Amino acid sequence: MNELKNLMNGRVLLPGDEGFDEARTPWNVAVDQRVRAVVDVADTDDVAAAIGYARLHGLAVTAQPSGHGASGDTEGAILLRTRGLGGVEIHDGVARVGAGVRWGEVLAAASPLGLTGLAGSSPVVSVAGYTLGGGLSWFSRAYGFAADTVRAFDAVDAEGRRIRVTAGGDPELFWALRGGGGDFAIVTAMEFELRPAPSLYGGRITWPIERAPAVLDAFREVTASAPEELTVWFDLLQIPGGPGFVMIDSTCLGRDPGGLLRPFERIGGAVGDTRRPLPVAELGSICDEPTDPSPGTSRCELLTGLDDQVAGVLLGEPIDPLTGVQIRHLGGALARPAAGGGAAGHLDEPYLVYAFGRPGEATAERLGRLGKELVPFTSGRKPYTMLHGDEQAAAAFPGETLARLRDLKRARDPHGVIRANYPVLG
Repeated sequence: MNELKNLMNGRVLLPGDEGFDEARTPWNVAVDQRVRAVVDVADTDDVAAAIGYARLHGLAVTAQPSGHGASGDTEGAILLRTRGLGGVEIHDGVARVGAGVRWGEVLAAASPLGLTGLAGSSPVVSVAGYTLGGGLSWFSRAYGFAADTVRAFDAVDAEGRRIRVTAGGDPELFWALRGGGGDFAIVTAMEFELRPAPSLYGGRITWPIERAPAVLDAFREVTASAPEELTVWFDLLQIPGGPGFVMIDSTCLGRDPGGLLRPFERIGGAVGDTRRPLPVAELGSICDEPTDPSPGTSRCELLTGLDDQVAGVLLGEPIDPLTGVQIRHLGGALARPAAGGGAAGHLDEPYLVYAFGRPGEATAERLGRLGKELVPFTSGRKPYTMLHGDEQAAAAFPGETLARLRDLKRARDPHGVIRANYPVLG
């Protein structure tokens, strides 16, 4: 593997090199990535050279800016750290970003223009990785998946060729890259449409955990008739060794939601309320998620409804040993097939539940039991970007979509040179 170092402009670390273990560790530090080498990509030439080397030696490459969503399925692969592929440009409502750009950078550039990308809850997630997996945004109820805002990808294919992927130039690959994951090419840059956000209202209301039943009742009432510009998430949070809380996170595009959130205000007893007119650049402050790597384990399910039985499962026992349980309201544009949309497709399910905690036997047992208890109320499908551990890409796609993705993978990368976090042939 030493000859790999001579091919690269960026730094290459091999097992035994100082810094190798830190470099191979993903965002979730509990995931063990057993890779042959780590390349800090300096430019597109590095990506092409790494793929060429992998083809010659019967290896695979996998790309991660920082490692969000890593599965650990990297045995023997060359890990490309693409953080060096930076740059944000905005012209006429279209953003062009390098593969290493994070959402916080895009929002900071778009906010003064009265625009936004379809970002999620964390400003430190990479735009490219998030979008390749579909991209469930705060604004997806109004605008659908982030993947369907993409106009073009710059990438390197499994033969090491630099390609530009558009609807007109390579419609099948363009379809697959918009939600099918990173299994088909290594994306080096992408261009996508921004959406108007001249004003935004958002924030969090917090109560003691004892208010959870009343807050969940209000959540069901509000989401039953919420307009598409309003997104509301319900959260249970258990501070290790401390108290528990129930929270409502919300955003509303274009206006103060006013009376739309009044059912929550009638509950009383809130211990915090951060709702306010919010610059798009401060979107990440709503959930205030950790911005440093940490260990974790999780489970996500798509709910077919949120009736009293589901509420009983979610609130029937203490959160501990989990750290949190979140319910996201979906629907709106997510439930409608997008014209010319990509592999992300659409979601018929009206809610998503996401449970997480620190790795350990007790947490794993609790997550497994929660999944079993929710089986009668889940569809079995999971968002690609919320797959975890030994789950398979097959869970993220309807059968026809999965078959189409697999056919494309076999045709474009028959030797498996490119490996996503969750390969479609896995």
